[in-house]
Amino acid sequence: QVQLQESGPGLVKPSQTLSLTCTVSGGSITTNYYYYSWIRQPPGKGLEWIGYIAYSGSTYYSPSLKSRTSISRDTSNNQVSLQLSSVTPEDTAVYYCARGEAGTFGSWGQGTQVTVSS
Repeated sequence: QVQLQESGPGLVKPSQTLSLTCTVSGGSITTNYYYYSWIRQPPGKGLEWIGYIAYSGSTYYSPSLKSRTSISRDTSNNQVSLQLSSVTPEDTAVYYCARGEAGTFGSWGQGTQVTVSS
């Protein structure tokens, strides 16, 4: 059974870059045909999909966040990473990584709180 665990700083200053890592166990991140997404939920709001990296290494980002987002992977450590640049307090949220086949999110990490504040 696959497990996903998010990690990273809980506090980021405005204008800095938010960096999170998702460590995957129980399955290789290169296994066909899984996609690893980053999703966030701001306080009091719904879920917002940020982007994914596919089993092939290809990436796709939400148009609204594309200019500030980068998703990469480390296959040797079975990790997927998120970088979100030029953060503002509006980027405060619980950030999740999730795995699924195209269009689905079958497995989720527990999420990690990130607060953007000076």
